[in-house]
Amino acid sequence: MKKFIVSLLLVVLSAACAFAWSPSKNVTVIVAYKAGSGTDNTARVLSKFASDKIGRTIVIQNLEGGSGSIGWTALSQSRPDGYTQLGDYKIDDFVPICNHVNETSMVMVSKSSPFNTLAELIAYAKENPGKLKASTHGMKASNHIGAELFAKSAGFQYMAIPYGGTADQLLALRQGEVDFSVAKEADIASMLSEVKVLGVFAEKRMPSFPDAPTLGELGLYDKWYGSARAIVAPKGTPEDVIKFYEEAFKNAMEDPEYLAAAKKAGITTLYMNAEETAKMIQQQYDFCTNEVSKLWE
Repeated sequence: MKKFIVSLLLVVLSAACAFAWSPSKNVTVIVAYKAGSGTDNTARVLSKFASDKIGRTIVIQNLEGGSGSIGWTALSQSRPDGYTQLGDYKIDDFVPICNHVNETSMVMVSKSSPFNTLAELIAYAKENPGKLKASTHGMKASNHIGAELFAKSAGFQYMAIPYGGTADQLLALRQGEVDFSVAKEADIASMLSEVKVLGVFAEKRMPSFPDAPTLGELGLYDKWYGSARAIVAPKGTPEDVIKFYEEAFKNAMEDPEYLAAAKKAGITTLYMNAEETAKMIQQQYDFCTNEVSKLWE
């Protein structure tokens, strides 16, 4: 299943009176990936603005490992009291609050790479089966899935090398240990001068990378692929708690200062309420069950 990050944040102070419940102590944000990853960065940007407005300290806890399963398991086992938000776990072990980020995956190489187009990369891969190496942030994790979608649609073989997280994956790319990677825009926001984006998993070109063609333009995978980052709580969390945070995040994400900070960090924001987020999670579960599982058959 696609990893939906938990970043539990709070509400604009003036909105607290509209709800029967509001937090009276610090709130923990479980980030299932290491500090410095795209997931971690997006959670920290949102946390800063939500925390300032609610007047409560938000404590980010990085529980990395197992391609996110350690953090997700910790959340599924947390008390459903509204103070810890984010697997063995199932999608019904979580209650959606909202979605806050929707990031498109991209195929990239290091700045020093001899490949300047996807066509060049694919041609080399086909002439040298299995020689091309790609870094990932974990076996069958989202960036590995992206690399598989790309390679299968282009008809070439490659070697996937898992690293400890997205930060390590991209360091390996920039240091020339591998030939290409698949990651998201926020993942490379601080290293744009060190990588070349050759293509994007989108139905139309991205405004931030207008020269990078969509994979569909080249006759490859022609659907959107990327990562949504949603905020969820453990199953059993009271409805008034869910509503409180749903409205809190909506208000935080409408803050012009947050939107400016998100843009500067290369974060593509997309608010969805609890109901919309539940539908998206189910769609992604179906995608992983019906399509992703076939990549390794």
